[in-house]
Amino acid sequence: MRVLIAEHDHARYAALLRAAAPELEILTSGDSAELARQAPRCPVWLGQPDLLASLLRQGHQPRWLQSTWAGITPLLADGLPRDYRLTRAVGIFGQVMAEYMLTYMLGHEREVLSRLVSQVERRWDDRPGRTLEGRRVLIVGTGDIGQRVAEFLQPFGVVLYGVASNAREQAPFVEVAALADLPRMVGQVDYVLNLLPDTPATHDLYNAALFKCFQPTALFINAGRGAAVVDADLVAALKEGHLAGAVIDVCRQEPLPRQHPFWTAWGLLLTGHSSAPTSPAAMVRLFVENMRAYEAGQGLRGEVDFARGY
Repeated sequence: MRVLIAEHDHARYAALLRAAAPELEILTSGDSAELARQAPRCPVWLGQPDLLASLLRQGHQPRWLQSTWAGITPLLADGLPRDYRLTRAVGIFGQVMAEYMLTYMLGHEREVLSRLVSQVERRWDDRPGRTLEGRRVLIVGTGDIGQRVAEFLQPFGVVLYGVASNAREQAPFVEVAALADLPRMVGQVDYVLNLLPDTPATHDLYNAALFKCFQPTALFINAGRGAAVVDADLVAALKEGHLAGAVIDVCRQEPLPRQHPFWTAWGLLLTGHSSAPTSPAAMVRLFVENMRAYEAGQGLRGEVDFARGY
């Protein structure tokens, strides 16, 4: 089988894949024109959605495309074909995303940033630290990554709530409510962790009306998609005290423009889309697993339903 790799780190992916599946013929390049020449010869593509979307726009199309991102938004753009099998990266981001969430949740409880200010001011800061035990945590998006984040948070003694497209029973959550119940859910928790994918239903979800439902002591962390947040509404909500703070990993435009209000917003920390980078080794393992299933005519992990958008 011939596989096209379209990745910024294409050499690393090619080396790992050759070692894991030496029977494959691998074509790759860092040059977009060369990729376009190679694409028609490859029934299977592996790579990042932005690069692969450009090949689709040129009329090339695989039989199966494996994304190296959990999000596949560029591949869902209007006018692009959808008559091929598409799988997104699943099962490889849970721990690293949980570590990201815990970093800023613990930092919030221990007031790390304000203690740094105290040090700069040479002021002895002996406020007692707080704990995550008993904190109520809402994970908005309880799919593959959200489920793993919940499992990693459990040992800290938090009370876990979730929001999904539809209400359901799901361990270890006390309750998983429907998306329509989000205003009720954010009003009863200390942390709101957004992990929703980018779909029409999630655009502008976090707006002025929703932020007014937050507890004023709550921390909002967005590691899902930037389009879920109305930026100006978040800045205003922080200024007006509707929530205690926000950690923003994903933005509508990346890199964030220099004039954007997030840079100077009170109580907002930017983390530059660093929450859960793809591990090439883990990604290649997933791809090889899916490739064996593909060759056997079986179901694929992370297969996308184009109608749902994930």
